[in-house]
Amino acid sequence: MDIPALSMALSQNKILNDVGVAMLSKNLDNMQESGEALAASIGAIPETSVNPDIGGNIDIRI
Repeated sequence: MDIPALSMALSQNKILNDVGVAMLSKNLDNMQESGEALAASIGAIPETSVNPDIGGNIDIRI
């Protein structure tokens, strides 16, 4: 068994895993900010709308 090669492979795998987790974390933060901005813009629609009562209710059948 080649211990140095195995050690290097495990180290590289750990680095790639850490980078992947960091990228996913950053992406999650960006998606959360986008969601908050979208929710804020949807909440602002009735205030700026000409007809604020339109779209207040949704009928759904399953």
